[in-house]
Amino acid sequence: MRLLAATVAVAAIVATPGAANAGCRTLPGHVFAPYFQTYTDADPAAVSQASGARYLTMAFLQTQTTGSCDVLWNGNPATPVDRSVYGREIARIRATGGDVVPSFGGYSADSTATEIADSCTDVGKIAAAYERVVSTYDVTRLDMDIEDVSLDNTAAIDRRNQAIHLVQRWAARQHRPLQIVYTLPTTPAGLEPNAINVLTSALRYGARVDIVNIMTFDYYDDQPHDMAADTKTAANGLVGTLRTLYPQRDARDLWAMVGITEMIGIDDYGSGGETGPLEVFTLADARDITRWAGTHGIGELSFWALGRDNGGCPGTPGADDCSGVAQAPYQFTSLMKRAF
Repeated sequence: MRLLAATVAVAAIVATPGAANAGCRTLPGHVFAPYFQTYTDADPAAVSQASGARYLTMAFLQTQTTGSCDVLWNGNPATPVDRSVYGREIARIRATGGDVVPSFGGYSADSTATEIADSCTDVGKIAAAYERVVSTYDVTRLDMDIEDVSLDNTAAIDRRNQAIHLVQRWAARQHRPLQIVYTLPTTPAGLEPNAINVLTSALRYGARVDIVNIMTFDYYDDQPHDMAADTKTAANGLVGTLRTLYPQRDARDLWAMVGITEMIGIDDYGSGGETGPLEVFTLADARDITRWAGTHGIGELSFWALGRDNGGCPGTPGADDCSGVAQAPYQFTSLMKRAF
C-alpha cells in the first residue's frame, strides 16, 4: 500500500508542473543537505534512499561557455534545465518526504567564468535563469557556490545580487517561498574580505540571504588543522560578521543563518602538489560537529559529497568517489543526519 501511494504521488508530480505546490512545501529551518554530484551517473533518488539523506544539494548548474546566459547541469547540453532531467528523481525524493536544492557555480565554473553571473552580463537574463530553475523543479531554495576567481569579480557579484533581488520579487508575486544560500570559502577565523563583499553587495541590492554556508576545508595555509575545532572558530567568526551586517537580529537568528559544509575524509588540499599537512575530517570530527550543530541551531549542515561517503580508497587524498578513510558506506551521512 505504501509503495502504491508513493508511485501515485510520483506520477502526479511528474505529470503536472507545479503539482508539488511550492507554497506548501519548504525545507526545514534546520536541515542536513549534503552535496550530490550531478556530473556522475548516479541516480539522486537512489542515493537519497540508500544513504538516508532526505535533502540533497545538487551540484552544479553553470553555462556551457563564457558569454552564455543559459544554465545547464554541469554546463552540458545533454542535461538541460528540463523536467526530463531529474524531474522523476526529484519527485521520488519528495514522495518520501525529502527535497533538493539546486546549486549554481562551484569551483569548476567559478574558475572558468562559466558561473552564470560571471558568464552573462545581462541581469534580467540571469534572473530568468534562476526563475527557470525554480519553476521547472518547483524548488524553494537555491544555493550560490562562489569561490576562486568568482570571489574577486565584483561586477559579477553585483549582477548576481541584482538578479537574486529580481527573482525574489518574482517569487513573491507568484506566492512562492524562495530562500537563497551563499556558499563561500572561509579561514579558521571566519570570512575573508572578498567573501564579506558578496554579502555587503547583497545588502546593497536588496538580495535577501537566508543562509551563509561556509566551506570549512581547503584552507591553503600550510598549517596543521583540527578540522572540528577550526569549523567552530570559523562559524564563530561568521556570526561576528553577520552581527555587523544584520545588527537588528538576535544571536539565535544569526546562528540560524549559519551553514557548514565539510569535506569528509581526506581533503583534496595537498593532492595537487601543495606542501603542508593533509586536512582530514574524521568520523570522530563528524560526531563532534553533529552534536555542536544541533546545540547551536545552525541553519544547514552539509558535506562534499555523497559520492565520496564510502571507504573504497583508504589513504587516498582528494578522491572524487571515496573518502580516503576507513568507513562503512554512508557512515558520515548516518552520523551527520542526526544533527536535527
